[in-house]
This record gives sequence, C-alpha cells and structure tokens, in this order.
Amino acid sequence: MERVGTGLVGIDREDRRADVYLSRPEKRNAMTVELMRDLTEAFERIDADEDVWAVALLGKGSVFCAGMDLEMMRDRSGSSAAVDPTMEVFPELLSAIETTRQPVVAGIKRAAPAGAFELTLPCDLRVIGRDATYGLFEVGLGTFPHGGGTQRLPRLVGLSRAKEIVLTGEPIDPEEAERIGLVHEVCEPDEVDDRARAFADRLCENAPLALRQGKRALDAALETPLETGLRYERSLARQLDDTHDYREGFDARLEGRQPKFRGE
Repeated sequence: MERVGTGLVGIDREDRRADVYLSRPEKRNAMTVELMRDLTEAFERIDADEDVWAVALLGKGSVFCAGMDLEMMRDRSGSSAAVDPTMEVFPELLSAIETTRQPVVAGIKRAAPAGAFELTLPCDLRVIGRDATYGLFEVGLGTFPHGGGTQRLPRLVGLSRAKEIVLTGEPIDPEEAERIGLVHEVCEPDEVDDRARAFADRLCENAPLALRQGKRALDAALETPLETGLRYERSLARQLDDTHDYREGFDARLEGRQPKFRGE
C-alpha cells in the first residue's frame, strides 16, 4: 500500500482501479486534521493519474468512518474559522473528492455518521452494509451539519427528505436510503468493500474519457439552466469524437467483441 502524507491514508492500485483507504482503524477511522489533509492529497494524486479509471473509497478495519474525531471537535469550540477544521480543511477535502475526474464509489461499512455521512455525499456512488449506522446527528450536539450536508443532501434526495434527515438527527435505515436514491446498493456487512470494488471495476470496463466527460456533464445538471446544460453536454461530447476510444467503442460493437479502451 502506498502511504500518503502522515500515513493515515493509503492507496492500493488494482489494474485500472484505485482503492483509497482511511487508515486509522484503532480509532474507527475518525477524521483528524491530519487524516483529512492526507485524504485530500490522495485524491489530488489520483486526479492526476491517467492510469486510474475509477476509485473505491474504503475504511481500514471493521468501520468505514466514525465521523469527526470528537475530542478534536470539542477542543475547537470557540475557535476561529482559520483553525476550525470543519470550516477549512474538511470543505477542501470534499471538494477534492467531488472534482476528481474519475468516478468515486464509497463503501459504507458498519458506520458513517455525521461528518462521515457528509464525506460520502460528494462521491458518485455509494454501497452500504445493511447494518450500517448512517445519518446526521449534529443537531443533538448543539450544532448542525455544515460540511456540505445541508447543500449536497437536498440535491440527492430532495429538500423535504433532507430536512427530515438533518433536523431529526435520526439514522436513516440503509434500505430506505437505497429506496430514496441516496445509496445505490445494500449488501451484507462483510461484503461492503468487495462490492464497492466490484462497482468500481464495472466502471473501469467503460471508456475512461467518456466516464470523465459524463461525470462533468452530470455534475453541471443541477447548477445550470437546461439550455446552458444542453450546450455544455454537446461540447463535452464533441471532444470525444476524434479519440481512439470513440472509434474503438463503435468498432467493437459492430464486430461483436469487447472494446479495448486506452484512455486516449
């Protein structure tokens, strides 16, 4: 495993897939400033790596992530935004995940409450264990989700359901999360990492340039007027017309064989 920064995050590569691990299992992968910075660096490395076509975001040990380190959060009470990890370091991490060119699949194992819940929102796809604790409980701690939860969650499930999840502070059942489109697959607890990897592997069967352009177009869909979005969609598609993979995809379909994409 390739260690990143202070060593609290690791990267494994398997063919075209990269597995990014939160690696603080003795603390249930709770996020410290150092871990968040390491994770940001990991996604920046992957974004620049042309050999990576899809990513699985996983937790070492038995838990995906317990959220923010509670001692860290208690000790920052009254601190200025300049030293508040939820105001600076965490948003930078979520932006790094969201803007990574490759699609990212989160494997939500056992627990992903509060900040860990918000960590999964900028991922493109989410796989969850049927026993996982998943939700936003910050209102019970005297605050509310402000790492992007109030902004990204309504875009995924609608405003009404987002208000229910945020304002009650109650966990959302994994089956219900799948029903409302928040997660994409529910599986047995001991299968989460493997299913997330398999999901990413399935994405790696497709043309990587098309994956990246499709992700860009989809991410713009909720932020732009329809006509602007349609023009943007067409402009991204035109950039693929002269690529090897475009020709290879059509040739393979016409010849009845599997395409051999190269990312060029």
